[in-house]
Amino acid sequence: MERKILLQNMDKIHTTKMGIDRIKRNLNIKEDVVEFCKRTIKNSCTIYKKGKNYYVEGNNIRITINSYSYTIITAHFTKKGEYYGI
Repeated sequence: MERKILLQNMDKIHTTKMGIDRIKRNLNIKEDVVEFCKRTIKNSCTIYKKGKNYYVEGNNIRITINSYSYTIITAHFTKKGEYYGI
């Protein structure tokens, strides 16, 4: 269900200037952060909601998105085999 809701609201997904800087630094990417995250969301293995946030996990990356504003808060590499889900 979380996957469906998040995919239906892809056009609302955004981040802040600070979020862009943080995610680029954390993931060591140069490309557009929002487009990178949207692509990861579409291809992710796991999407779940915990509290006020969605968590998207796939390709050893975990993205945190506020479930009310659809703001990408942060993204990190996960350790191999690490799972944050419920």
